[in-house]
Amino acid sequence: MGYYVTVESGVKLYVEDIHPERSKTIVFLHGWPLSHKQFEYQFDVLPILGYRCIGIDWRGFGKSDKPISGYSFDQLADDIRSIVSVLQLDIFTLVGHSTGGAIAIRYMSRHNGFGVSNLVLIDAAAPVGFTAETATKFLTQALNDRPKMMREVTESFFFQYITSSFSEWFSQLGLQAAGWSTAAIIITLRDEKLYGDLQKIHVPTLIVHGVHDKVIPFAQAHELNKNIRNSQLVPFHYSGHGCFWEERDKFNQLLKQFVG
Repeated sequence: MGYYVTVESGVKLYVEDIHPERSKTIVFLHGWPLSHKQFEYQFDVLPILGYRCIGIDWRGFGKSDKPISGYSFDQLADDIRSIVSVLQLDIFTLVGHSTGGAIAIRYMSRHNGFGVSNLVLIDAAAPVGFTAETATKFLTQALNDRPKMMREVTESFFFQYITSSFSEWFSQLGLQAAGWSTAAIIITLRDEKLYGDLQKIHVPTLIVHGVHDKVIPFAQAHELNKNIRNSQLVPFHYSGHGCFWEERDKFNQLLKQFVG
């Protein structure tokens, strides 16, 4: 089922809650500039295996409200905390892809990992996000030709072949976002660092990263693995930035094993 949760006055976030009667819960945080729908090929499988899957659209993205401000990692993590409180989640696995991984890391440090029993970081944009050069390019495109930006994001995202139909669908996910929120996250990824957050993660952490990732270099996965205690790194040798789709059977099985 889908519904909205108010996270602050005038701001409601969209939540897709699949199989809510199950006790084993997985909360998914999408990447920039996408939505919870990027996890379609997890939502097709994991609920049937008995898991409650919750996909959250951040503010500014997907079906959520799109305020003009509030795009720092602190605020985005606070939004997740509000949803956790409203849904009364107390034991769940938190999964974050790319920028969603960065938000998950900030949630763990800022809110002491409230309710989180396991953490999964997928091609996480951490401890750093975009270089100044990459950010300048994306920011210019976002403010002048956002469809072109989204096409280039899609082209660099995957290592494996994607059909034109899939490419179009994927690009449209990004274009559901507001232009201002798309740009604001680029600036956040350029300016905010997460080095100090990593030592505050105290739950078992699974790090998965595509070896051929052109968006967030694979070397950053090693840095996360080195600095997050009780973490394990699993390389995906046939993936770029989208191992949740490119090697979805392997990813889904690995996630099932990790969550238990």
